[in-house]
Amino acid sequence: MSDQLLSHHPASDTDLDAVVRFVRNADELFYAFPKAHWPLTREQLATACAERRGSTLALLDGRPAGFANFYQSEPGKYCALGNLMIAPWARSQGVARYLIGVMEQLARRDFAARELKVSCFNDNTAGLLLYARLGYRLIDLVERPRGEQRVALVQFSKALGS
Repeated sequence: MSDQLLSHHPASDTDLDAVVRFVRNADELFYAFPKAHWPLTREQLATACAERRGSTLALLDGRPAGFANFYQSEPGKYCALGNLMIAPWARSQGVARYLIGVMEQLARRDFAARELKVSCFNDNTAGLLLYARLGYRLIDLVERPRGEQRVALVQFSKALGS
């Protein structure tokens, strides 16, 4: 990855068309945005961006490669990471690690957050392993419905240094 350039900027309305193509199927959409309906539309994503804070687009070599935001923010206390999506072509190239680091910085800078909370569904093995590698600690496990089945939402937290 040493020859690839990672950067980011606040997500704009013009970025949304690229972001909706990051999810390839209903399972990936459920992991990133459980309240959305497959297929992800620009309108669903625009509504989420309007209701949430800190929507950020990560770029890999200038191409849209990742997206995330905060679905909850309690200034001075915590932010909760949501809608984390990585473009299929950019996976396993450090984009998620980079973007989570950016979101940690934004939580500290823009919300004076002392903690970043993340949630990951039990069958998203790549996400679970990534959060553990990045120093997130298990804080809870809650049941969520997914159609007729039950799934576990694994909740993590990480203290943010100053």
